[in-house]
Amino acid sequence: MSAKKAERPFRWRGIAFIRRALLAVFVFGQTAIACYYLLWILPYHGGTVLEQALLALFALLYSWIAVGFWTAVFGLVIRLTGGDRYSLLKRHTPEQLDATPLARTAIVMPIYHEPVQKTLRGLRAVYRDLERTGQLEHFEFYILSDSRDPDVWLEEQTAWQYMCDELGAEGRLFYRRRTVNLNYKSGNVADFLRRWGRRSRYMVVLDADSLLSGKTLVRMVQLMQREPRTGILQTNPTLINGQSLFARLQQFANRVYSPLFATGLAAVQMGDAAFWGHNAIIRNDAFMRHCGLRKLPGFGLFKGPIMSHDFVEAAYMGRAGYEVWLEPGLGQSHEESPPTLGDELTRDERWSKGNLQHLWIMLFGRKLRFAHRMAFLNGIMAYVASPLWLLFLILTTVEATQMALTPIDYFPEDHQGLFPLWPEWRPEWAIGLALSTAALLFLPKFFAIFDVLVRRQARQFGGFIRLFFSVMIEILISVLLAPVRMLAHSRYILGAFLNFSLSWAGQNRTEETTWRDALVSQAPGMVIGFAWSAFAWTLDTVFFLWSLPVAIPLVLAAPTCVLLSRVRAGRLFKKRGLLIIPEERQRSLLMEDAADQGRLSPHQDGLTSFEEAILSPRLNRMHQDLARLPRGVVRRESLNRLAQLCLDFGPDALTRSELSHLCRDRESLAWLHNAAWRSSPESFWGERLAVLSAMD
Repeated sequence: MSAKKAERPFRWRGIAFIRRALLAVFVFGQTAIACYYLLWILPYHGGTVLEQALLALFALLYSWIAVGFWTAVFGLVIRLTGGDRYSLLKRHTPEQLDATPLARTAIVMPIYHEPVQKTLRGLRAVYRDLERTGQLEHFEFYILSDSRDPDVWLEEQTAWQYMCDELGAEGRLFYRRRTVNLNYKSGNVADFLRRWGRRSRYMVVLDADSLLSGKTLVRMVQLMQREPRTGILQTNPTLINGQSLFARLQQFANRVYSPLFATGLAAVQMGDAAFWGHNAIIRNDAFMRHCGLRKLPGFGLFKGPIMSHDFVEAAYMGRAGYEVWLEPGLGQSHEESPPTLGDELTRDERWSKGNLQHLWIMLFGRKLRFAHRMAFLNGIMAYVASPLWLLFLILTTVEATQMALTPIDYFPEDHQGLFPLWPEWRPEWAIGLALSTAALLFLPKFFAIFDVLVRRQARQFGGFIRLFFSVMIEILISVLLAPVRMLAHSRYILGAFLNFSLSWAGQNRTEETTWRDALVSQAPGMVIGFAWSAFAWTLDTVFFLWSLPVAIPLVLAAPTCVLLSRVRAGRLFKKRGLLIIPEERQRSLLMEDAADQGRLSPHQDGLTSFEEAILSPRLNRMHQDLARLPRGVVRRESLNRLAQLCLDFGPDALTRSELSHLCRDRESLAWLHNAAWRSSPESFWGERLAVLSAMD
């Protein structure tokens, strides 16, 4: 009887329904009370169209932040009571999981114009950590490049070859570069699955800055083996390796706060979780059958390829009857933060458009689970909340202007009759409502401190005093950045609806923000903040004071961006023991391997990757092996012409596209190598050979 009971599939949907209903009661109940207070704070108690619009906006935005607050509360309660007993990890004992045989798993890393050495050092660290588990034979590694610049992808190929030699990974570590960029990252993964998806049962997707320990990878495969209805298992990545002050703030906030939010989110979503596109394991056969992404059939923004694919793939997996789980208990899953606010906002511009596309799928997607539709709504609100807050501020400004400059209207639009409507002001209620909103935003941060203290982990964050001051610093900076993000996201949302085109590029992970860039990018917000505050001063002193929390951060946006981008500032805080995370105090072997600064391949200073590929005998042979033979006489003649031009005048005489054609052609690589070595010392290639000889 017990054996049969153990074989039954776990029924979690009833538990999920109760938890979601409880969350809805808390959120909507609290929002209703807050709206009642606002109704009586407004001078005409919702008697005008303007006040009704303010009330509607407030209800939407207050409920949005209330969801985050109560999710954190759920997470705190669950963590204080020993964890969610219905999570995947809690359903199986460590002994059961250790005894579970593994299946072949592909670890794939799609890349596009990433820092080659740093990116592949991270992948090498994952390989070595898996090797230490003794389970390496069950895993294969795939580098999937979409890079277009030949200097970049030639360096990728060189680093891959040296990785194979160094690790003895021939036949286990593969490299492929697509010649046609179709559908961005999702198209790259789809191309891999079409070619090699049936070689393995599972696929682990990594980003260029991802790190996953070997122990975690093995545990993920074991969980998938024991949970055949699970299509996607998502870890909760923590941020690491922050150098700039901005990156250190982000990784500290992530490390301290995310355990509460991730635990609460996992408890509410259960098997209807979202997929974040990386640091997750996927069941290949289910993914290939059910998660193909068709182009959107609508208009403008809602027409064409889906940019943000991960939430959609999770929804399609759920529609097919498979489960998607977020498992916060799977540790040693890491990624990195953008180093500057500008880089974060550049990324958000792409994400905002992708998330807005989900509106079409949320409304018109067939047979999607309600929980996944709510996940779409949550992602949409992450960006739409900004223009809604901006509209709320505009309407409150209009309301304040009317009250200050126009006579009192005793018979507003919706109050016609014999008795006038007397305007009333309740400042004590307004203060209470403001404090309630602030509590929703900031109390979870102090819940996180309490959680750290209960778990006796304060020492890992520098001790209680430094932890507390670090949280206060993070709160101050988040307040300064909120209006800047609000304006930027509002602009992105407007641009998305107008269907402005966006470029897809690799992320900056190292550069600091210059004063010129900061002033140019933040000038509109600085002007708006100063003008709004000046207008408020002429209007009413109380309204001026109310405007300062938004106006001051906008006026200071440029110096804030510059300061936060500085690595020196980040190091200063680290030296003082502030914004410390446990991974910095006790680094794992995985992180030590990834931090190894040694190059994966020799590099000749003064030579580009293309020049090395032509001149180095070993590299030239390797690139020839990865190249192909062209078809057709016309194409051969065109390549011969380009090769001669490159020989006579150097690579600068060719476009990037023309260089790519040469590098993909085996005969051109061989001919250029032989011809370059026979060049006269005064020629371009003769001078390059002198550089190569000097380094040798």
